[in-house]
Amino acid sequence: MTLLPLPVPVPAGPDALSILPVLEDALTGRAPVMPYAADGPPPLVAPHDPADLPEGLAVAVGTSGSTGRPKWVLLTAEALGASADATHDVIGGSGSWLLALPAHHVAGLQVLVRSLRAGTTPLVLDSRDGFTAAGFARAAARLEATGASRRYTALVPTQLGRLLAAQDGLDALLGFDGVLVGGSATPQAMHREALEAGVPLRLTYGMSETAGGCVYDGVPLPTSQIHIDNDRHVVLGGATVAHGYLGEPGLTADAFSTDPEGVRWFRTDDLGRFDERERLVIDGRADDVINTGGLKITPGVVEDAIARHVPDVLDAIVIGMPDGEWGEEVCAAVTLLDPNAHVTARDVRDQLRGILPDPALPRRVVTLPTIPHLAPGKPDRAAIRLALQGD
Repeated sequence: MTLLPLPVPVPAGPDALSILPVLEDALTGRAPVMPYAADGPPPLVAPHDPADLPEGLAVAVGTSGSTGRPKWVLLTAEALGASADATHDVIGGSGSWLLALPAHHVAGLQVLVRSLRAGTTPLVLDSRDGFTAAGFARAAARLEATGASRRYTALVPTQLGRLLAAQDGLDALLGFDGVLVGGSATPQAMHREALEAGVPLRLTYGMSETAGGCVYDGVPLPTSQIHIDNDRHVVLGGATVAHGYLGEPGLTADAFSTDPEGVRWFRTDDLGRFDERERLVIDGRADDVINTGGLKITPGVVEDAIARHVPDVLDAIVIGMPDGEWGEEVCAAVTLLDPNAHVTARDVRDQLRGILPDPALPRRVVTLPTIPHLAPGKPDRAAIRLALQGD
């Protein structure tokens, strides 16, 4: 019988490495753990039977997706190891990592797992007083001083943006052999800026349910598969897929399945498609679709058009706001390349007319200094909605 996962508090800062011994033990599949932030309360989970847990369970990692409802994802040692090994395969080999993300979230946890698989000890960025380019540069210099032959880090887009905006941050990024960015969509302008500057950037897509990123630059890892179902939902399969949610049999049955060949699949809440190069493109979440005048508008399509065709925009988040006549109206929050510039709804509509159908043209646009985010990097749509209400 598989043991119940043991709650393990994970400190912030360099003390996060204190969980390495228990994590290494967990990866044997004999002593599973449930990591949580040490400055928060212990996890509360629904009642569950050890007999329902998968063989080889290593970690129950917390996730709320974009809904805010906490769940605990069951990941085996096999799934975590497959993800770590496949990542090293596609980025050029194992190496030493700078941990710049919370270690109790799947992206930070995977930095620890990759390090254990590589036989290295990660260096931890101490961001307890906030993430800064100067602090990142100092940590990167310490990693370089170890003489590691290959150096990697993983970031969310907000961190990447701050580093690109500062010379010491950019210089630090250029010293890495691979920089993974994920957790939320990376603005196209930011992606382009990083690549043009020579940053070895890899855009990742995945979630706790897939042991972290399982699609890099639109291409699945060698251990992963992608399917788009009839409702345009992205369905991810392969060795990195979790075995469900702890104590949530109904949610597990709704989201997870195993095909006749034994491949596990996870049906995401994201809508997607393949581009002309057969690379995955995420158009947004199904529950973010805007119904305006009976027409369904996918926010990601509008966000992509704004990023491509409105020159001053750095980032854009599109949401639906209640409207007495149309049901919902398309609205956008944007950040600008030039903080002193200004973009109106008319400017955006004029740029996009003929590119998007008229119902998809934003009726309201608010300019923000930054896009508010939830940990670990997802846009805070509730805060954006409040900003649009006050505009």
